[in-house]
Amino acid sequence: MTTPIYTPLADAADALRQNGYALLQPQDVAALAGLPLAALNDLIPSWDALELDNYLKDGGRYRRRRHSCFVQDGRQLTQTAHRAHWQPLEYNALHGGMHRLFEPVQPATVTLPAWPALITAIGQVCSAARGSSAADQPAPWYVEAHQFRIDTTDGIGRPTPEGAHRDGVDFVAVLLVAREGIKGGETRVFEADGPNGKRFTMTAPWTMLLLDDATVIHESTPIQPLVAHGHRDTLVLTWRTGGFQGQESSP
Repeated sequence: MTTPIYTPLADAADALRQNGYALLQPQDVAALAGLPLAALNDLIPSWDALELDNYLKDGGRYRRRRHSCFVQDGRQLTQTAHRAHWQPLEYNALHGGMHRLFEPVQPATVTLPAWPALITAIGQVCSAARGSSAADQPAPWYVEAHQFRIDTTDGIGRPTPEGAHRDGVDFVAVLLVAREGIKGGETRVFEADGPNGKRFTMTAPWTMLLLDDATVIHESTPIQPLVAHGHRDTLVLTWRTGGFQGQESSP
């Protein structure tokens, strides 16, 4: 298991801009959100109420998820009407081109203080990486939030069944929420147009990988059980300017 090398919180925006990624340890993620870790932990029980992902083309039953969309304007976060998740085949060769309508994030989760605090704080790091502050950002961020549970129901679980990929957005945050009774699940980040890459395993809840989606590609390796029912829970957040992917063609 490869040990992560963390980015100091004060350097997160610069690292994102210069290297294409930043990796923050849990206490720095909590500090970024302006909350104690206990407040972030209030979100964790909601991962026990995710719904089965029925769109997996490999026929697997190892992924559960919820998905909701928001618009971030500075520190203001507004949930949109529920909508399908869509990606072009260019970014997701396995599931691209499909309007996938998942169950929404539960209202009780969205109304917890940690939810908007975490999302807006990370969004402001994204703004800083682009060289703009919340005050002078010319347009809002269009944010998609995905709660994932990858389990070992099928004997193996695939966090990224599409393989190494970009998401077709501006920035991506992958936050580890829980890791129970598994091995594997190594995170890999590669330059999109170069030879360099990093590999490490996130083990502590609320470790966060923040990515510039234009300059790096990423994946997580499959997980295998150490006990009968192991799982890996993550919160994946994306920020995009100009609108949601597929907005013009969504039903």
